[in-house]
Amino acid sequence: MSENWDGKTKGSLTGYKIFVFLIRKAGLNSAYFLLVFVTFWFVLFSYKASSAQYYLFRKRLKFGFWKTLFYIYKNSFVFGQILIDKVAIMSGSVNKFTTEHTNSELIQKMIKKKTGGILVNAHIGSWQIAGQLLERYEGIIYILMVDTENEKIKEFMKSAEGENKIEIIPLKDDGSHMIKINEVLTNKGILVMHGDRFTEGSDVFNHIFLGKEAKFPSGPFHLAAKYGVPISFATAFREKNKHYHFYAMKPFYVDYPGNIKKRKEEIYNKSKIYVSDLEKMLRKYPTQWFNFYNFWET
Repeated sequence: MSENWDGKTKGSLTGYKIFVFLIRKAGLNSAYFLLVFVTFWFVLFSYKASSAQYYLFRKRLKFGFWKTLFYIYKNSFVFGQILIDKVAIMSGSVNKFTTEHTNSELIQKMIKKKTGGILVNAHIGSWQIAGQLLERYEGIIYILMVDTENEKIKEFMKSAEGENKIEIIPLKDDGSHMIKINEVLTNKGILVMHGDRFTEGSDVFNHIFLGKEAKFPSGPFHLAAKYGVPISFATAFREKNKHYHFYAMKPFYVDYPGNIKKRKEEIYNKSKIYVSDLEKMLRKYPTQWFNFYNFWET
């Protein structure tokens, strides 16, 4: 695993219990109110995260000093709001939120025409809430993810959540997750993957992102080429008044030429489409970038 990122969500078991209790007993607004103070604590005492946020807003997005400080707080606050919303939605309170879908017909086509597909997301917006919103398309969604959360937190969150149609494929060091991936993509299922994080030793590409070179995994694009399925960048963003906007970018296919050099060139060139879409959405929703480490460090 990259030394900059440990794969774990910030927060303690006690913190999760407090917020779930507030959501159930006093409503979402009470949880948001407590979050105002929790966010101050997070910004002041999470130096690594705050310094990464400062670098993003000040150096990459070129914000002024005071605007940068404001956005550091706002970024952390929105992160907390999305965690709270995730608990509320997954425990059956989806009616408290409004949603809209851009290019929803693209996902429907993948399912109804059984083309299958890979939805590449990132730690921007909420890929978990996006997964919940995908249930409207009446297809089983498989999410490949690193499974490093604290066991007690996972058990508690599972007890707090309602039924959902999402199946998690845990990323294993022994590569056994590839068996399930092969099954899903061979049967033209929908696989959701991260396109902004990678495990140590995996194949990566360097792309210019917000004006500086950064590393991105080639895995999602290699799989799309190998199994002949379309690939699209998709995630959900939080907007005002408990409103979520799900986006799916236009899918594209990745060729799989027999020549290895040409194959790498094809995968590299197609992955640039994803990086370009990711940058556009980051500029549109700058407070919803949740890679709280030095993403550009080489």
